[in-house]
Amino acid sequence: MTDYGKLAQLVMDRCDELGKISQSDDCLDRRYLTKEHKQANGLVGGWMQDAGMQTWQDEAGNLWGRWQAANTGAPRFIMGSHLDTVPNGGQYDGMLGVITPVTLIAAMNQAGIRLPFHLDVVGFGDEEGTRFSSTLLGSRALTGQWPTSWADLKDSDGISLAQALKDFGSDFASIPNAAIETDNLLGYLELHIEQGPVLEQLDLPVGVVSAIAGAKRFEFNITGMAGHAGTVPMNLRQDALCASSEMILAVERVAQNHGIVATVGRIQNRPNGVNVISGNTGFSLDIRSEFDDKRDIALDEILLELEAIAARRNVRIERKATHAANAVHCDDKLQSVLRNAIEAQNIPVHTLFSGAGHDAMAIADICPVAMLFMRCDKGISHHPAEAIDTPDVAVTLAVLSQTLQSLA
Repeated sequence: MTDYGKLAQLVMDRCDELGKISQSDDCLDRRYLTKEHKQANGLVGGWMQDAGMQTWQDEAGNLWGRWQAANTGAPRFIMGSHLDTVPNGGQYDGMLGVITPVTLIAAMNQAGIRLPFHLDVVGFGDEEGTRFSSTLLGSRALTGQWPTSWADLKDSDGISLAQALKDFGSDFASIPNAAIETDNLLGYLELHIEQGPVLEQLDLPVGVVSAIAGAKRFEFNITGMAGHAGTVPMNLRQDALCASSEMILAVERVAQNHGIVATVGRIQNRPNGVNVISGNTGFSLDIRSEFDDKRDIALDEILLELEAIAARRNVRIERKATHAANAVHCDDKLQSVLRNAIEAQNIPVHTLFSGAGHDAMAIADICPVAMLFMRCDKGISHHPAEAIDTPDVAVTLAVLSQTLQSLA
């Protein structure tokens, strides 16, 4: 009988070891196509080989391991997540979803368990988009969605994506070779920490993801009239900052009324003096929902409210769309298998949607996808305080083992 507690401790130890590979001495920071990326691929690739898997690295720098089925012509099922991090990140975001299935495969292999399909585990090189400001580069390569214009994307040091690939030992022109055949592809399953507080609040170790929220982002620029703080009467002011403040509160109110999430996370104010009326303010908007139509109805209302505030306050408003991604709904059959596997552990099943983006969003273009969330401490992620509990990992291993054998 598999000792999931012992396996869970091994997962934790491996996360600790992988978490030490960083381009910064002060924090965990591992970015796409760096020497640290190559080092991480080497470490995880060694664990894959120890588990009895065949390993390779594709043209986009993604790490692969295959647990071969007896029939070489068998279909394939993919599990995975990403190995890159945000600057000053945590050591479980992404990494857990690669290390856990690799560790489980070693145990299943040792127990003599065999599956009628090839089980591939992929460690994506880029999900966060930290280096080249374009997310899901690793998983999008699998779907053949790398526009040629990406060759000219540059990092903060002015190094292009094409040059970075060359330095890594690959070539931008060969990226189409990373796209995978879909005829025999059964599906994709991604384990990820929740990055939110819902499972912890419910005292549940795991939950089934129903959908990944679609997001739209905008930049707004509000232009008023700068003036002396002591000489311009309140009723004659065109205060861009006050107008922006009212707009931001309108965003919050509309989002609450429609049951979606909307966030103003960045503000820039000019001239930004203590005795000067604001003449210009810029702010961002990130709006998300698991249902695109629900999000867009709320967005339309927000835009009308912002225009009305601008007119009433006699300021000019301009906006620019910066990002748009549709929601992705997880496969009903795979969700059902996950729910049954959780029930088999005598754990109540909770279904929730993901407000954060994941590699599964890209992979959904080529096959059915599913996600399993695992509880994380206080919902903290993208931060060094990111933490998980070993018993939760043990439960997750048992759920994944049951899931894979049920798929068989």
